[in-house]
Amino acid sequence: MGNELLTLINERQFPGNYSVNFDGNNFPSGIYFYRLEADGLIRNSRRMVLLK
Repeated sequence: MGNELLTLINERQFPGNYSVNFDGNNFPSGIYFYRLEADGLIRNSRRMVLLK
């Protein structure tokens, strides 16, 4: 549908490697899209399949 469902992190971070846990218990099975942004620019957009 194109609606934003969740924002995992919205803060400035130093360069490095990070990991984030995503809890999909409140979402139905399906295909979701996520994106990574830096300085307001979309750097990466990917598809995620959530199966329960």
